[in-house]
Amino acid sequence: MLVKMIPELGHFALIIAVLMAAVQAVMPLAGAKTRRPLWMAYGHPMAVGQFLFIALAYVCLTTSYLLDDFSVTNVANNSNSLLPWYYKMSAVWGNHEGSVLLWSFMLAGWGYAASRFSGGLPRDMVARVQGVMGLVSLGFLLFILLTSNPFERLLPNVPHDGADLNPLLQDIGLIVHPPMLYMGYVGFSVVFAFAIAALLGGRLDAAWTRWARPWSNIAWAFLTVGIALGSWWAYYELGWGGWWFWDPVENASLLPWLTGTALIHSLAVTEKRGSFKSWTVLLAIFTFSLSLLGTFLVRSGVLTSVHAFANDPSRGLFILVLLAVTVTLSLLVFALRAPRVSHQVSFSWLSRDALLLINNIVLVIMTVTILLGTLYPLILDSLNLGKISVGPPYFNALFVPLTVVMCIFMGLGPMARWKSMEARELKRKLWLAGAVALVLGVLLPFIYTGEWNLWASLGIVTALWIVLPMGRDLIDKTRHARSRLAGLRKLSLAYWGMVLGHMGIAVTIVGVAVVSNYASERTIRMAPGTTVEVAGYQFTMTELTSRRGANFLADTAVLEVQNIDSERGFLMRPEKRFYLATGMPMTQVALRAGLFRDLYVAMGEDLNDGSWAMRIQYKPFVRWLWLGGLLMALGGVLAIVDKRYRRVKATNKASAATPSQSEPQEATL
Repeated sequence: MLVKMIPELGHFALIIAVLMAAVQAVMPLAGAKTRRPLWMAYGHPMAVGQFLFIALAYVCLTTSYLLDDFSVTNVANNSNSLLPWYYKMSAVWGNHEGSVLLWSFMLAGWGYAASRFSGGLPRDMVARVQGVMGLVSLGFLLFILLTSNPFERLLPNVPHDGADLNPLLQDIGLIVHPPMLYMGYVGFSVVFAFAIAALLGGRLDAAWTRWARPWSNIAWAFLTVGIALGSWWAYYELGWGGWWFWDPVENASLLPWLTGTALIHSLAVTEKRGSFKSWTVLLAIFTFSLSLLGTFLVRSGVLTSVHAFANDPSRGLFILVLLAVTVTLSLLVFALRAPRVSHQVSFSWLSRDALLLINNIVLVIMTVTILLGTLYPLILDSLNLGKISVGPPYFNALFVPLTVVMCIFMGLGPMARWKSMEARELKRKLWLAGAVALVLGVLLPFIYTGEWNLWASLGIVTALWIVLPMGRDLIDKTRHARSRLAGLRKLSLAYWGMVLGHMGIAVTIVGVAVVSNYASERTIRMAPGTTVEVAGYQFTMTELTSRRGANFLADTAVLEVQNIDSERGFLMRPEKRFYLATGMPMTQVALRAGLFRDLYVAMGEDLNDGSWAMRIQYKPFVRWLWLGGLLMALGGVLAIVDKRYRRVKATNKASAATPSQSEPQEATL
């Protein structure tokens, strides 16, 4: 009997979580406004309670999947008794209702973490952060209960079996990609909460940026890994070897990443120099707002994508209203408070401050470019003004030059001084790196293929321009140490995080440049005994076999692959699967991965004469795309374990005792 009541238990847990979110949204903010410690103290227990009850609801939904409770509409529409248990667990978020529950669960987790690890901050600041987090959580929990209840029942007509999970989602990449992406999306809510709390409390100073920086870096790291995993999934799962398609949903994840990248750099400038205060707050608002926009695009039903959940537009309207309210109220607070608590800090246009500002502006221009290309067709369609398609030519024509401009300033930044420096000094430090980058960028394509390629050279020059100045900077920083090794050990983890992050960008650029210009592909009819050559490899089909999987039937081609320049050979086994419950065919590609090249084989259609259409691709340096993403994420993680953030509690207690007399401590709205 208790097992049958699991969905009702989960639904009841969500109702309690809504009530706790409402208390958290009201009491701490009211307490900070009226300076009542008891009211402010409501924030932490409500954050803990929300996290526990939403976790209970999530466990209840997962249990319903594992027990094949097809009386639950969500389970019946997205699972099947033949589905392996690990895909049943990922099916929980492989649909609209479950994914929003996962979002709320992670939001509650971030809210709990922000409350738990902010004990050394001023009490009123913590209360405001908790209140803002409560407001955001309340909006999403109401969205779940009013429009997207994952515990809705199919009674009394319970189906014998479920409709099964979309075969595209039955993959290890989709087990880890959405949670990572959501952790990044939701993580920026903490930085958003700190920004709004700083405005309300009149603390738009370097202190709030020091408190917010670890949260922004870890959220950015999660989002980076999530995007990299999504690109990896698109590469091997969709069957045609692409890694980025400028799909609207892909763009939706890239938008907050771009502004988030600008945000983490702007936070650093505000903490170090006290400048860019208002700009940093705006970036925090826009980054979280773009995360909400991504949620709207995926779940509103306004677009068609292999990544999107097509749903009732009324749900999209709810998220659109939530987005509008969030942006409007945030900008209203900013308009009322920012002019009163910010001030100007002077710096030369040849300084690290200026270079970081320029890069911030370039990142925002890139964001606007992608945003327009993504939303403009949707706006025209919604106004019945016609249908247009904005594809890769538009995005590549604008995004690639902007990326090159951004990377030029990335190379200059680490070598520049704060506030001001002489042009001669910067030229002296950088001329050798520039010359080496240019020479190697021209020579390496000749060495690699025997002929020159403009776009490959441009990518290599750009990547080297990012890396080589950092090498010079390392030499300068360790010049006076007892030994180079001792000097390297004294450098902060935050500095090493910056080095890894920039190296990750460079590695990704090399991967993009090489695979875009040197990939090879052939589509050919193959039967047992057929041989084809691609990029110095011979592919011979030796046999065709069939097998049965847990919930599918598969035709498998066995290909013997031989490197023409060596005697070593290996086998590759691409498959064409037919999923029993949905009747959908799926391509399971065969990959021979390597650091410097991938071999990629996908089965096409059965040609009904004992042969199959086969797509064979040679992808040089494609792994560097995701290696660069991992390096960037690791850089973000290193930045947050810097020792100065471990001392934040002691410094905050001291600063809380002597607030600035020039900054008002309360907001008047």
